[in-house]
Amino acid sequence: MRKGSYYTQVAIIGGGISGAALLFMLSRYTQIESVMLFEKYGKPATLNSSAKANSQTLHIGDIETNYDFGKAKKVSTSSSMVANFITHFNYEGSIGFRKPKMVLAVGEEEIAELKKRYSAFKTLFPYLELWDKGALEEIEPMLTKGRKEPILAMGTKDKITTVDFEKLSQTFIELSKDEHCAVDLKFNTEVTHITKKWDKFLIHTDKGEFMSDAVVVNAGAHSLLLAHEMGYGDKYAMLPIGGSFYFAKTQLLHAKVYTMQNPKLPFAAVHGDPDLTANWRTRFGPTAFAMMTLERYHDMEILNLFDLLSLDRSVLGVYYDLMKDEDIRAYIMRNFVHELPHIGNEFFIKEVRKLIPTLSSDDIEYADGYGGMRPQIIDKKAKKLLLGEAKIDTGKGIIFNMTPSPGASSCLGNAFEDAKILCDFLGVDLLKRKIKKELCDEKEYCYINRQPHR
Repeated sequence: MRKGSYYTQVAIIGGGISGAALLFMLSRYTQIESVMLFEKYGKPATLNSSAKANSQTLHIGDIETNYDFGKAKKVSTSSSMVANFITHFNYEGSIGFRKPKMVLAVGEEEIAELKKRYSAFKTLFPYLELWDKGALEEIEPMLTKGRKEPILAMGTKDKITTVDFEKLSQTFIELSKDEHCAVDLKFNTEVTHITKKWDKFLIHTDKGEFMSDAVVVNAGAHSLLLAHEMGYGDKYAMLPIGGSFYFAKTQLLHAKVYTMQNPKLPFAAVHGDPDLTANWRTRFGPTAFAMMTLERYHDMEILNLFDLLSLDRSVLGVYYDLMKDEDIRAYIMRNFVHELPHIGNEFFIKEVRKLIPTLSSDDIEYADGYGGMRPQIIDKKAKKLLLGEAKIDTGKGIIFNMTPSPGASSCLGNAFEDAKILCDFLGVDLLKRKIKKELCDEKEYCYINRQPHR
């Protein structure tokens, strides 16, 4: 078939960090000849990849205590590709930043748990250090001031920990234009549905129809909606979770400081981060609450929302299991209150004081315009909430990705997995040696082989 403005070898739906990373991976590291990217807004990374919609953290798995060893190993091998990209292509100081980071244990019970974790994880992350109260008085004195409880932290001082994923998305797209691959960017173009025509995919948009040999849908919650419309992913439903933040009125922390995760709670514990969009002023969060929309600050058709909620007996059973636990029920109610004007900070300050005991409610303010959506996938057959990425690989040339946290950190690893599938399907080469050279650290786990690169 003749190539033109209506035809491409690969179509990518969604111009956030996942779609942009895949575009870069395909254009630079494969022999695919043409890629078309569709994004319904006028520029990339306007939703969850925006620097204001996430914590700007490169999640490695070293201080995220809601990750077990297996997940931490998988995330570290994938997210190291982002750190290596930033270093190899000289984007330190503009896209990626070296900031200290730590997880803080408060009280004897959490300290004992953190020591166990350090013993188990130091083989995977040999650079981690334990810092007692005396050390923390030097590193982050605000954590110790006015505190009565014993504390211990585990962290590191010299890693790329902070990433502007919005700028990274834009950079991936700009670099892709300079490769051998023909890149066609379709901004302000909304994909309404996808159908099959002969052995091709017909992509229906508000700007006309386009044809492709293969498709990857990286459109967040809309990925599942498009999958359902094509008859895929019926076993999945979605729980739309929103997150907001609070700012300190001054810069209080120089490090990213996470807290220990309550194993009963399915969402991230509160943490404090120097914010790159606000001259490194400290931002606290996120909150977590159910929202009747799938894009923060954007409306959604109610019929689409009900399709994704898929409120049958299995889904309602998951909701019931969550709500019957007293800790989870109290957590949900607290987070609802955190969103209320004028009084939210009076309640949220109780969460923040685990980090900085001396703060009062007057020291923080609701971060207007900050926050995003983290749609969580429900496996209806297993009757459980999936706390990670979900992929529907049809084996027929179309892939649907739903990537909640740490989807941004894992963007290049996920792109590599999709590139392998696409290259096999299309019968073209994947340039693994080039990927190893540019995106893999010889001293750390290389994602290409899931083993140390030699």
